[in-house]
Formats: sequence, C-alpha cells, structure tokens
Amino acid sequence: MHAQDAAPVQEPTRAPAPAAQAHAKDSADPAADLDPEAMFLHFKDSRFWLTGQTNFIFQAHPDFPAAYSGKNSLSSHFDKATSRVMTLYTGVRLNNSTEILVDIEEAGGAALSTGLGLAGNTDLDIVRNPLLSKAPYLGRGMIHKVFALSKDKIENQRNFLSLFDELPRRRLEIRFGKFTMPDFLDQNSVGSDTHFQFNNWTLDNNGAWDYAADTRGYTVGFAADYEDRNWGFRFAEGLMPKVANGIDLVWKPWQAHAENWEYELRHGIVPKKGGVVRLLAFVNHANMGIYRNAIAQFQQGLVPVPDITNHPWHITAKYGFGVNVEQNLTRNFTAFARWGWDDGKTESFAYTEVDSTIAAGVRLNGAKWHRKQDRAGGAFVSNGIKKDHQIYLADGGLGFLLGDGKLNYGRENIVEFYYTTHVWRGIYVAPGVQHINNPGYNRDRGPVVVPTLRLHVEF
Repeated sequence: MHAQDAAPVQEPTRAPAPAAQAHAKDSADPAADLDPEAMFLHFKDSRFWLTGQTNFIFQAHPDFPAAYSGKNSLSSHFDKATSRVMTLYTGVRLNNSTEILVDIEEAGGAALSTGLGLAGNTDLDIVRNPLLSKAPYLGRGMIHKVFALSKDKIENQRNFLSLFDELPRRRLEIRFGKFTMPDFLDQNSVGSDTHFQFNNWTLDNNGAWDYAADTRGYTVGFAADYEDRNWGFRFAEGLMPKVANGIDLVWKPWQAHAENWEYELRHGIVPKKGGVVRLLAFVNHANMGIYRNAIAQFQQGLVPVPDITNHPWHITAKYGFGVNVEQNLTRNFTAFARWGWDDGKTESFAYTEVDSTIAAGVRLNGAKWHRKQDRAGGAFVSNGIKKDHQIYLADGGLGFLLGDGKLNYGRENIVEFYYTTHVWRGIYVAPGVQHINNPGYNRDRGPVVVPTLRLHVEF
C-alpha cells in the first residue's frame, strides 16, 4: 500500500512563484515583457541580489449545475478563497562564472474546494494541504556555474535566477540544488507567470508534463543548459516524491528519478518576426500505480472501489512529450501555443491529472495604449485523459485531484482572460475570469465561471 493512505490527499502541485527563465537577450527571441517596475531600486552592478514579491489571488464561483458530487469534486455551491505567496530572493555572485542563489518562501491561504475537482485548476499559487506548516521554508537553493565556450559576450537581463550582467554567447550552464523544473524548462514569455499573466495550471504550464516535484513544486537535482547563437539544449534530472503529490522525496535516485530534455530553436514561424519553438520530452520513474491493474482488482471484487495506491512498492515509468511555441505578431502583440501528451498508463503523480493537452493564447502589451507596464491576455486550453484513467474515475476511483464518484467523460475546456494594470511603484492589480466546461472531465457537472482578482507587489 502507498503511504498516501495515511494522510489527506490535499496538497499543492506547483512551486507557487513560477520564474522567468534566465536567458540572455537575443535578437532572435520574441519581445519579452519589460522588466516589471519594483517598489525599490534594484542595483544592476552589484555582486548581490535582494528582491521580493507578494502575490494574492482572490477567486470565487457561484452555484453551478451538478448531477452528483464525490469526495474529490469541485463544490457545486458558492465558494470563495484567497491564496498568498511571499518570496524573498537572495543571491551572491562569487566570481564571473559562479553564483549562489537562495530563495525563502511562505505560502498559505486557501483554494476553492481545497484545490480538488479540476485538472486545470484555476489558481497555480494555491497551497492545498492545510496540514503543511505556514512557516517560511527554503524554496530554491542552488549553485550556478557558467562555462564560457566563446569569447564574444551578450547582455543578460539580471534576475533572481541569474545575476550576471553579461554571458558568453556560446556557453554551458550547470545548476545543482533545489529548484522547480519550470524554472528552466517549458518557459514561455506569454504563459508562464502567475504574477502578471494567467492563473490556470494548464495555461502557465504544460498540463501533460508530470514534472518531478514535491508538494510545493520543488525537487532536488541538477540542470545543464547549452546555449548557442540561435538554439539551446537543456537536460534536468530530479528526485521524485514517495507518493503522489507528496511532500517527501525519495532520496534513492537509482530507484526514483526523472529525466527531462528540451531543445529550443529561437526562430519565428512567421517570416521576419521573432519567435521560439521548444520541444520537450520526459521520463519519470517512481512508485506509481497502474490504472489497468486497479480496475482489474475492482472487477475481480478484491476492493470495493478501484484504488490506484493499492499495490506494494514498485517502480514504474511514465513518459511524455510537449511542444511550446511563441510568436511575435506585432511589436506589442505575442501569441503562444502548447501541446502535451503522456502515455497515461500510470497514475498522475506529481503535477496534475492530464494525459493530453492543447492550449493557445495571446498577450498584448500596454505600450500600445501608452501604459507600458500593463498587459492583457486571453487563452484557451483543452485537457484530456486516456481510456484507462477514464474507466478508473467512472468506477468510483480517486486520484490525488479528481473523483466525482462517477464520470460522463468529456474534455475539460477552459477559457481565461486577464488585465494586469500597474497602479503605482511595483503595485499591480489584475481582474480576470475563467470559464470551465466539464470540470474534472465530467459532462454531468458545470459549466463553472470563476472571477478572479490578483494583487501583486514587486519589491
């Protein structure tokens, strides 16, 4: 049996403060957001880094139609919740090629229905386990080393993941320590940041990428990044949790581990306009149950309902692929799209219950109407699960997120809009709304409308 049976399955799935990837500026890259204005001045020529942020997200939904509800359903009655994430980013550059980065974080508040009932949850910042300590904790802690492979330099946009003012155009970057996989993989200038962009899990990340992470979204491992003029290649190795979405990692990398690869081509698909294409692949090895085996136990009368955790410790594998595209359309208008797929045979284990996903959206920069720190966006995502996963839920099985007791399967389709406005010196307010059809892949429930209000402060 999994140790998961001993604790309530109410845990977050993601580091609550997704980061922009530390890439040097390049003429082939699409125009990224301007540096967000902060409340205090950031020194650009210092060896040290000290900044911070707070992010509050308020969400609610009215009553919505539901033929039935289960243990892991999104409540069909009016509900409201506010999440919070506060982060202190620190770092020190030891020399021209080595730095140490340490982030301290505090996350709390609440989630709609304690974060259950949706594959594409509406708030990527939520902390779903009320039993987790509310005390500050170590978010990231890593050593970053850059190996120069060319003499020519390019300007680097300093941030909490890279303090260097400039970097070799051709280089190898190595990082070792505690981090979240989306710090370095599947990044997107339009859909990767809950501070200024979308809030939905499957718009800010590839929902089918079941990336290695503990409850708060972090893992321990290393990442390597080779960068050339117009392309890059990355590899990241991380530890997997002991149980689905659990807080404890397996400290035996020869047993439970995850490999992730990404190739990035900085070339637009529209002639004469900047763009990026990223190709992702991953393989997870962990103590994951197999849906078909759980269904067979139920059909043979060995268990009253299928239970994906009802098996002895064993290591199984899950693999998948993703495509991530962003494309400049005009100077202030950028589009993005993602596609993701995993084999869906083993239980959803670390991120969310999605086996296939396709998403597309746009971001408009406020410089178009003379408010350069403002931004607006809209996007659509459609998520699905494989047949074995569908049968498991239809027979009454519970995942770590989903379980209505029954299932009339349909793809979970979500639309989200937001407008982020800069109020004053690092203070941003963002109203938004999400519309969800077939919440939890169930045609017998929904649709659901979730208005959102976000307050973000950069220090």
